[in-house]
Amino acid sequence: MGEAKRRKILGIPPREINEDKKLPQFDKKAIQQKVRATLYKYPLIPFLFYFVAIVILIGGLFYTYKYFKIA
Repeated sequence: MGEAKRRKILGIPPREINEDKKLPQFDKKAIQQKVRATLYKYPLIPFLFYFVAIVILIGGLFYTYKYFKIA
């Protein structure tokens, strides 16, 4: 049963529709500037990200090797 039908049965007036709601604007340029500023401030972030990704990959390979007892 839909909300409109339920409201009609209960004797409640229809729900008001607010037209003034606006979605937030996506500012791509501002986000790019913030990311670049952060990367210029902390240049080790990409290296740490890649190091963690490689460690996770090697750990996954080791886990798979150990789980399936390949050898």
